[in-house]
Amino acid sequence: MLLTGRTLSFSGDPAVDASSVKYTENGAVLVSDGHILWTGQAGEEPADLSDGAECHDYGDNLILPGFVDGHVHYPQIGVIASFGTQLLDWLEIYTFPEEARFADRDYAERTAKLFLDLLVANGTTTAAVYCTVHLESAEAFFAESSARNMRMIAGKILMDRNAPQNVRDTAQSGYDNTKSLIEKWHGRGRNLYGVTPRFAPTSTPAQLEACGTLMSEFEDVYLQSHVSENIEEVQWVKELFPGARSYQDVYAQYGMLGSRALYGHAIHMDEADLAQAAETGTKFVHCPTSNLFIGSGLFRMAEICASGVDVMLGSDVGGGTSLSSFATMKAAYEISQFCGYSLTPEEAFWLSTSGGAETLSLGDRIGKLEAGFEADIIVLDLYSTPIIRQRMNQAKSLRDMLFAQMILADDRAVRATYVAGNLVHRAADMEIRSV
Repeated sequence: MLLTGRTLSFSGDPAVDASSVKYTENGAVLVSDGHILWTGQAGEEPADLSDGAECHDYGDNLILPGFVDGHVHYPQIGVIASFGTQLLDWLEIYTFPEEARFADRDYAERTAKLFLDLLVANGTTTAAVYCTVHLESAEAFFAESSARNMRMIAGKILMDRNAPQNVRDTAQSGYDNTKSLIEKWHGRGRNLYGVTPRFAPTSTPAQLEACGTLMSEFEDVYLQSHVSENIEEVQWVKELFPGARSYQDVYAQYGMLGSRALYGHAIHMDEADLAQAAETGTKFVHCPTSNLFIGSGLFRMAEICASGVDVMLGSDVGGGTSLSSFATMKAAYEISQFCGYSLTPEEAFWLSTSGGAETLSLGDRIGKLEAGFEADIIVLDLYSTPIIRQRMNQAKSLRDMLFAQMILADDRAVRATYVAGNLVHRAADMEIRSV
């Protein structure tokens, strides 16, 4: 299969090295058996590889790696756009009642299908996903992800206190169920597992210890949770764990920091927290639409990146307001403006593609248009709405073009999504031909 059009990829962080932006006006990507074989100038593809290839000609549309979402709750699709309240009340009023429904395998399966349909329609091909406390929710998600051959990280929530009984497990059952899920799904197809304690207040010390044990028993699995999202939450953690120096230090005490640990939000962090995260290689996921919607605070991206902590972007739905990476990038830009830093569109697109892949320790497999990489690819219509078309007519540079998309685009811009080389979402007018 040969994809032709404008191409965009990144070899590194454009905030550090401007030459890491790899843009070709008339580019081509050759794909076979789920992987990229070759990329370069259209018309220069090796004949021995491209003869007889099915050609997907995208003209002046933009071909780039699939978007990566570092923090998203698939069971919260049903409560997205729920009015009012801050974090802890929002969980009690909306989230926990909805998540209780995922004890029903049929409901979990229907929601997993809808969620993954929405992801690919928004151009997201990899995500770090929270299920619910129920084994059924994780089984349903992994089964659907497997059927689509998607590169997904996911895990059953562990939560054994400070929540309604119908969304709680125990330290032992949480450990046993997580271990069985890891053994069944981690590394099966393109699935990867994330040990998923919801957040420190809803796990007993015994359960947090079990999470640390799982991380030591399975050294290549992930850990995902929340840290320092909300002022009231931070104070609650102080009361529950008086022996810890900080919220993040609770996790440190149980062996839950490290290069495969992904912590959402990380808003209310002090210098010692940032130094500890940098030293251990712990990663932060910035969820800007959620932080604005729930009123949690402003993520200090420039300061956190300067401290040596790797950062990526997440939609967080349903605390967040959209599964679209464009909405996430736009909100990240707006928050950075309040914090005295202008997030460039090049850096935002890097964070949403190869930068996100690097943060997930998957930078050798996804996130680039390079030979040998998995063929998770999206195509963006750069003129998808009248207002974008008007703005693009004034664009004088790649930065102008990308910024217009970042601020104005939505799922209507996603012309096609490929997962492991298979076309899984397409615009109705797309034409395919053979060469």
